[in-house]
Amino acid sequence: MYDESILEKHINHPKCIAVGECGLDYFRLPEDEDEKIANVKKQKEVFIAQINFAKKVNKPLIVHVRESSNDSRQILIDYNAKEVGGVLHCFNASEHLLPLSEHNFYFGIGGVVTFKNAKKLVEILPKIPKEKLIIETDGPYLTPHPFRGKRNEPYYTTLVADKMAEILDISREEIDNLTSKNAKKLFKEFSSLS
Repeated sequence: MYDESILEKHINHPKCIAVGECGLDYFRLPEDEDEKIANVKKQKEVFIAQINFAKKVNKPLIVHVRESSNDSRQILIDYNAKEVGGVLHCFNASEHLLPLSEHNFYFGIGGVVTFKNAKKLVEILPKIPKEKLIIETDGPYLTPHPFRGKRNEPYYTTLVADKMAEILDISREEIDNLTSKNAKKLFKEFSSLS
């Protein structure tokens, strides 16, 4: 059950800079059709409530999208989430989500980009506007190659940056500067930090 009072209790903590991780996950829906419909309906209701809460407290969203690109995009647009923007956490390489770059959303790129089977992400990465790229970890999961299978740590984001620089044919320094600038812009509270 969604209880906004729990969020309100923590939203003003100095370390709370966003609302999330929230969103839609259709990966493991119930097999029974009625249960599936009820589950999707509830997820949408809660996601919409979280978008409205983020707008109320003026904090960006950390959005989880799994097997739900169409519905996620539509809800983010329909409920004017661009007012606060956010990041598509662990971007799933769905081209359908690219228009969200025009709605104040960034694309979180993590360890998956280093996987041998990440062909779709490698192909779509150059299509994402550079000013909308952010490097992230999904610690403790999705550890970059060659450490895949081990606990993910923030340090490993250097491997993500290396791979992004290679794919985009730009320097590692440019990736570091670009993604840091983008993160600071999105999470305004950090904009005065070096």
